[in-house]
Amino acid sequence: MKKGMRIAAAVMAAAFSMTVLAGCGKSETKTAETTAAASADNSSAAETAAASDEKKDLREVNVVLDWYPNAIHTFIYTAIERGYYAEEGLDVKVRFPANANDALALVAAGKAEIGMYYQQDVIQAVANQGTKIKSIGAIVQSPLSIVLSLKDKNITSPSDLVGKTVGYGGTALSESIVKTMMEYVGADASDVNLIDVGFDLMSSMTTGNVDATIGCLVNHEVPQLEEEGFDVNYFMANGYGIPNYYEEVFLANNEMIESEPEVLKGFLRASAKGFEDFKKDPDGCLAILMNNQNEENFPLTQSVEEKSCETLLPLMETEDVPFLTQTEECWQENIDWMLESGLIDQKVEVSDVMVDLGE
Repeated sequence: MKKGMRIAAAVMAAAFSMTVLAGCGKSETKTAETTAAASADNSSAAETAAASDEKKDLREVNVVLDWYPNAIHTFIYTAIERGYYAEEGLDVKVRFPANANDALALVAAGKAEIGMYYQQDVIQAVANQGTKIKSIGAIVQSPLSIVLSLKDKNITSPSDLVGKTVGYGGTALSESIVKTMMEYVGADASDVNLIDVGFDLMSSMTTGNVDATIGCLVNHEVPQLEEEGFDVNYFMANGYGIPNYYEEVFLANNEMIESEPEVLKGFLRASAKGFEDFKKDPDGCLAILMNNQNEENFPLTQSVEEKSCETLLPLMETEDVPFLTQTEECWQENIDWMLESGLIDQKVEVSDVMVDLGE
């Protein structure tokens, strides 16, 4: 606008004046633009510096996931995105595991503050290796692991596994679950042919190499197979002589629990806020997760994750049990069952594997 006004005035003046005034107009415009740009740059730099200073004031907390981002982690990414961890003075960094047991191993070694892992593995690590870790909160109040089969196999309970071939990931835990199930229904573990299929739980079943698998998750493999057009049956891996257990827990090492309980409490409070948002607005929170997926290693399918959220939400919190609640009774029942099944070498106290940090 300023440049246009000066050109109009120059047209009514002499040619020399026009040249001078037009030149002045360009110079003033350029100066104004430069000043504005410099001001914007300074403002941006100031904001960046302020944000950097604010970050410096936050306690960095590294959280190692059990796997790459998927629906079960939605509340974490929501709490990060909406500043709930920052409100607690925390700068939460999400780490993906390079090895299957990183969430436990890195926390035990003090290389990460918090891990997301499995209840029975915590008990085994403490009882068999003397690992100095404890659960600080339960993420899912019941198992997600299932015995899964194609619908035409008509497998809906442990009794239907007699004479069948079951694929599993080669873990002693899966072997003990099958043994306990079969004994509970009056059969014998030898009535089931267990085959170690490693990570090929789904493909070994869909190709007919096994009749069923144990170790798939109700919130992931079921919607994934249905998305691919398979009709399936499944039943949960508890309730047949196997106690209820938490599929996933947050864990920390004993030193941090002792020295920085307020950091852990703040993390749990912010996580609970993220979960509250997840309950109230699953679609909005899932969108945050989808924006943080690891497309290179574990790309997500929108429809599968939507179904996963529907499955997870009522299992992560019930009418009677708030999110992150864990009880001594649940831990004791699992310690007793694991000792009886030979999964642990010695009995441990509940206080050795879990802690209630309070409010």
